[in-house]
Amino acid sequence: MQRILILAYGNPLRGDDGIGWHVADRLRTRLTQEEVEILSVHQLTPDMAERIHLTDAVIFIDAATSGVPGEIHCATLVACSSRARFSHELSPAAVLGLARDLYGATPHAHLLTVTGESFAHGSALSAPVAGAIPRLLTEVERLAREFLSARPKAPEAVAQYSAHAADS
Repeated sequence: MQRILILAYGNPLRGDDGIGWHVADRLRTRLTQEEVEILSVHQLTPDMAERIHLTDAVIFIDAATSGVPGEIHCATLVACSSRARFSHELSPAAVLGLARDLYGATPHAHLLTVTGESFAHGSALSAPVAGAIPRLLTEVERLAREFLSARPKAPEAVAQYSAHAADS
C-alpha cells in the first residue's frame, strides 16, 4: 500500500490563510487509513524533506492570494532546487527538491489552493472560502483514493483545473 502525506499550511489566525488547517481538521475524521498522515503547519520548512522522502505521494493545501475568492486550483508539482541558502519558508516544489536532492525521493505531488478573500486577523474564513471546503475535501479524497489504490495518474496526465464557488 502507498503512503500519503497531506501537508496543510498557512496561518490559522489570518482569516482565509488558515484554509489548510480547516480542511486538515475535517480530513482527519474522513481519511482514517494508517497510510495517510495529515499535518497542519504554519509554513513549509527544510526539515519536511525527511518526512516527504518516506511517502509515495504528497498533497499540499494552501490559500492563494490571486484569483476569484473561493476558486480552487489543482496543480501537479515537480521538484525544483531552491536557490536560497537559508530560508524559514519554502515553496512546495522547493521542499520536494530537497527531498529529491537529499534522499533521492520523487513522490507524486499535488498542490491544491483556494483563493482567499480576507487575510485579516482572526480565525474565521470568508464566505467564498468556507463555501469551497466541500469541493476541496472531495478533491483531496479523490487524490488520496487514487494513490491508495496504487493507480496514481502519471504527473503528465493530471490536468490543472480551476473551479469557482458558484460552480457547486
